[in-house]
Amino acid sequence: MKKYFITGIDTDSGKSVVSAILAQSMRADYWKPIQAGKPTDSDFIKENTQGIKIHPEGILLEHPMSPHASAELEKKQIGLDDLELPSTDNSLIIEGAGGIMVPINDQELVIDIAKKFDLEVILVSRNYLGSINHTLLSIDYLKNHGFKIKGIVFNGKRNASTEDYILKHSGLTCLFKLEELIKIDVSTIKQVASTVSM
Repeated sequence: MKKYFITGIDTDSGKSVVSAILAQSMRADYWKPIQAGKPTDSDFIKENTQGIKIHPEGILLEHPMSPHASAELEKKQIGLDDLELPSTDNSLIIEGAGGIMVPINDQELVIDIAKKFDLEVILVSRNYLGSINHTLLSIDYLKNHGFKIKGIVFNGKRNASTEDYILKHSGLTCLFKLEELIKIDVSTIKQVASTVSM
């Protein structure tokens, strides 16, 4: 039974699409520990996968912003102690919120969920101007803070030079490369998932 925490170099890196592909490929369950705003990422997984068990969100917030800011607007105090790993005998894909260092509160970050539950991290990188810097800084943070890193997924328009540079200087394994999807639906996710082996 495998448990992976999916995070990204920024909020638009493609975590939900990658989570859908991995859940479909592995026939794993899906869980979003902290959701801020609607539609939810769980809704996305439900709409674009088939036969995947989706566990209820651990913390559900109203406003589509950083969890700490949304919680403050709702006059809520949230933290890692509010989260409990779903009970399952299946593998589990766990999707973070935003990028590596998105705050839950003044002391805790979303990435700390991976440490709390001893999860291997999969980092989603998207090619854009500045992505080498953002990707390597994210990897450096993970390594320096003792996180276990399963590997990296490159999402979107291909840039072989950028990808090679990141892999060379990080030493990470590329798990797969996801071309920019023109259409996202159950059929497309299943087709891509059939090419991914975890």
